Amino acid sequence: MATIPNAPDSFPVSIPITQAPQRAPATITPDASAPGAGISLVRSGSTASTARRWWEFPGRSSTQLSAVATDLLFGSLSACLTFYVSAGRHTVSMHAANQLRALLMLYTALTVLCCHSLGLYRLRKWSTGEAVAIAKAVGLACLLFGAFVGWSGQPLSISAILWMGMMNLGAFAAWRAWDRYTATHRVQAGKVRNVLIVGANSCGRELARSISANPHWGLVVRGFLDNQAHSNGIHVAGTISQLAEIARAEYIDDIFIAPPYERSTIWKLTDEARRNHWNVKVVPEFWEPATVQPQVEVLGELPVFSLHREPIPAVALFMKRTLDVVLVLCAAPLLVPLIGVLALLVKLDSPGPAFYCAERVGRKGRKFCCWKLRTMVANADALKAELRAKNQRSGPFFKLWDDPRITRFGGFLRKSSLDELPQLWNVLCGEMTLVGPRPHPVDDYQLYDLEHRRRLEVRPGITGLWQVKARRDPSFETNMAMDLAYIENWSLWLDLRILLLTLPAVLKGTGQ
Repeated sequence: MATIPNAPDSFPVSIPITQAPQRAPATITPDASAPGAGISLVRSGSTASTARRWWEFPGRSSTQLSAVATDLLFGSLSACLTFYVSAGRHTVSMHAANQLRALLMLYTALTVLCCHSLGLYRLRKWSTGEAVAIAKAVGLACLLFGAFVGWSGQPLSISAILWMGMMNLGAFAAWRAWDRYTATHRVQAGKVRNVLIVGANSCGRELARSISANPHWGLVVRGFLDNQAHSNGIHVAGTISQLAEIARAEYIDDIFIAPPYERSTIWKLTDEARRNHWNVKVVPEFWEPATVQPQVEVLGELPVFSLHREPIPAVALFMKRTLDVVLVLCAAPLLVPLIGVLALLVKLDSPGPAFYCAERVGRKGRKFCCWKLRTMVANADALKAELRAKNQRSGPFFKLWDDPRITRFGGFLRKSSLDELPQLWNVLCGEMTLVGPRPHPVDDYQLYDLEHRRRLEVRPGITGLWQVKARRDPSFETNMAMDLAYIENWSLWLDLRILLLTLPAVLKGTGQ
């Protein structure tokens, strides 16, 4: 197992890391048959696999699954309300109450199955047809369920069934309308998946129009790739051989391939996407599945094959976000007064504001205000350009061991890392997480190579692998290797270990 140079050997978190010399970003060439060299962050002995895992749902995107979950939620709420109303009117025995609960669960499942059978969980354009489909699905479920209740003499009135149907009809239509209404806001906030279309022909343009007309899909077209020039007014970002550079520069999540295409080109694109964790989908012209199991999706009127789907640990990510919020809220009664006292001491120590808004680059290159207690003089940013020539770190990093801009109390705050406490607000806002790569300043980000942008695939964190293992290491490559190792090997257990190791690292006063 390779190790990170200049790092302590006693660190208990074992992650395989291999460092390699700098190289240009990988490109797709007709003769490229093997993966390019570079930093390998995959566990030893692991290989890319197309086998379906037990937690993956075949042919279902996160958007479809969220629609099913939302309908189940509203259906369950209407069933619970109906149960308490029905049970409250008459005194029922325990057996009858359990029987009523089972009936209402059956109705909820039946309603969702009817919605599925009428295509409500496919990506489709909004029209009056969707409203009609909702009405048909809820009506069919009520009809079947009412027939079953009437035939078997179950303890549930027809009026209760109709009331449940009306509540579901309103709830299903309302949350879909709200989802479409907030789609523009989600696009502006960056909560979308970035799309690159290979092929600027008529099919590719139609695909782009369908995506643009349906922002509630959560997709945004960032450009086209094509080896041929087009006179249709479409801006082509580059050729297919420039996929790696353009996709990384635009933080691409999904690559769509529009016909006509060559089979060899598709496989090369898919191999490149597998190495870089991009999804690949193809609008079919004629396809013979060979080494993959394509999954069919529908975008508008255009069917596409999903050739490679990068699994998203949705449950684990939800638990990570929940852990962030719970820990911050639990620590708030202790830390908020402490931050207030430290802010007062900062004001007494030197003129200027107590808090400093440091513009940082977060997930997918989005800029945000990273809050800190001020540790430098008020005009520190203006002096940074004059001091950059004395930079004591390599790469797009700036750090001085004895920075003349640091105030007297600021030196204590930096050594104890207490100046980072206001970033708990960034965690609550969802801009940061407790554990993740540290956010870099905008001027350092502008010096990144394209390969370095991989660290921006996740939310930045207050603490991370580099902070607890090699905090004083001046090498940017070491920092980058550790950040990428964390991303590739992330787990909740790794987060907990890093959090536990952060406390002794802070108590040692190793901050700068």
